[in-house]
Amino acid sequence: MFELNVVSNTPMTGTDDINVIAETFLVQIGYLPSGNDSRSSGVNGIRDSVPYRLFMDYFMKHPSRGWTADELAALLDTTKPTIYRHINKLKSMDLLESVDTEVNGQMRKGFRIRYGDLSLAWNFVESNVKMAMDNYRKTVTRFQEVANAEMGEK
Repeated sequence: MFELNVVSNTPMTGTDDINVIAETFLVQIGYLPSGNDSRSSGVNGIRDSVPYRLFMDYFMKHPSRGWTADELAALLDTTKPTIYRHINKLKSMDLLESVDTEVNGQMRKGFRIRYGDLSLAWNFVESNVKMAMDNYRKTVTRFQEVANAEMGEK
């Protein structure tokens, strides 16, 4: 299931601070909680949180590399269920893809930024948003047709 928050926003073109851009963007799309969520934020706030570090320190710094949940849990000193919760959120936005990843000579399921490039991954997200909006339009049109018929009958 595709899921993404869409909110009115101002493009972050006026700053070169990658952390400001990342935090703002990740909050806007619904990956990170808005404000300070004590469950996922560390001592230093959202940038010290597991979901932020997962995205920035691993997926963005090494976008074409596949990461296993076991690796990420160990690197982020957290549990596999926590890693999967954040991976699944990114996968529901279609920003991540599953890839075969070699670990100690064995192939394991790994995850990376779709196509190894956030900009290319975002093209996929935009296509999903367009399709979802087209489906909403069809539903609204049908809703109005049925409402007009109902109102005309009464």
